[in-house]
Amino acid sequence: MSEFLEVVPEPGEQRLEVTLPPIGRIRAEVWALAWPVILSFGLDSILGLASMLMVGRLGAEAVGAVGLATQILGAVRAGIAAVGTGTVALVARYIGAGDRDSAEEVLKQSVIFGVIVSTIIAIPVIVFARPLMGLFQVKGEMAEMGARYLQVVMLSEPFQGIFLMCASGLRGAGDTRTPLWIGGIIDVLAIFFNYVLIFGKLGFPALGVDGSAVATLLAIAIGGLLFFWALSPAAIEQLIIQFGFVAYVAFVARYGPKEVAAYFIGVRILALSFLPGFGFSAASATLVGQGLGAHDPAFARKAGWESTKMAVVMMTALGLIFLLFAHQIAALFISDKQVIDYTAQFMYALAAAQPLMAIDWTITGALRGAGDSRFPLWGSLAGFYGMRLAVTIVISYYGGSITWIWWSLIADYIVRASVKSWRFSSEHWETIEV
Repeated sequence: MSEFLEVVPEPGEQRLEVTLPPIGRIRAEVWALAWPVILSFGLDSILGLASMLMVGRLGAEAVGAVGLATQILGAVRAGIAAVGTGTVALVARYIGAGDRDSAEEVLKQSVIFGVIVSTIIAIPVIVFARPLMGLFQVKGEMAEMGARYLQVVMLSEPFQGIFLMCASGLRGAGDTRTPLWIGGIIDVLAIFFNYVLIFGKLGFPALGVDGSAVATLLAIAIGGLLFFWALSPAAIEQLIIQFGFVAYVAFVARYGPKEVAAYFIGVRILALSFLPGFGFSAASATLVGQGLGAHDPAFARKAGWESTKMAVVMMTALGLIFLLFAHQIAALFISDKQVIDYTAQFMYALAAAQPLMAIDWTITGALRGAGDSRFPLWGSLAGFYGMRLAVTIVISYYGGSITWIWWSLIADYIVRASVKSWRFSSEHWETIEV
């Protein structure tokens, strides 16, 4: 828990009384919880950037192969993250109510269930890796490299399940720093392993894309074991959306390997501007849950809106930086001028969407912290499937430019931000039981 939350034992009881910070200090509390999460995801993004920089030296097909495999991997991990969503809400609520024993039990059960779910999901993906790559209508070396990459990385999923569940539980309890230092270790190791195994350093053979996969597997396995050691003496929405992204990328892949490479380079670059959204989403989920657990809905409301305002400011600023230097940044990853142009166009669209994304992610975190997980699901489905994917299908059918497909995400996030803001304003979430 952060420095403003004091835990005072109640005589004769096994419960704890949690003193929430004054309303006037909400911003300080939000920041205390958000900055470790921002830094944690920042390190993850640096890992993604470093990996893409190294894979980019292998050519456009290598970038496309890793990108497509990562898209499938994201859909799989969203299934595990769905469990983590419930873990954050329940742990935060129990901590806010002073029931530490129940919070710890939730975390233990989540870890067990997360490992089981991740293992069950990983097995068919490993077996059917090549047919899954075929969904993107790519063939030849790109498809083969992507399938091998997917099969190797999927072996790390049980350890990834441990990591996600432990991180979710600790963040729900207000401890955002332990996931930060463990995640930092994973990222440093992954960058080192990528360099050694991709290019064949320190006496190891140059494995190329396969080396990047093995590096990811080793780093995540070590991270899962570290979490186990650290805690041994503590999103249906994302699943469906990630499967939708598989379909979205399939339409991008129809335009060719250069467009696919541009998409995944752009996503890696813009991930840096997404970081405040992740951090403030975690902060709002924790504080809203703790506020409701302490029977203080005014605190929960204030925490949600202040988190959103801070996220909008930071994400808009970062989006502006990427907007101004899109071509220069894209050129760091690949020398192909056409790919650079496609990447820059995609970055323009993502940069323009930053304020909407900030609202979407942070309000979603607030609603989840309150235990209102169904409405964010429907809001995201309406935006992604009802707008972005539908618009993409129409553009593709009529042979429209890839640039128009990039810009379809604006319509998506207008819907998401609008309906979720309305939901939070309605205050219906204050009465939800978890």
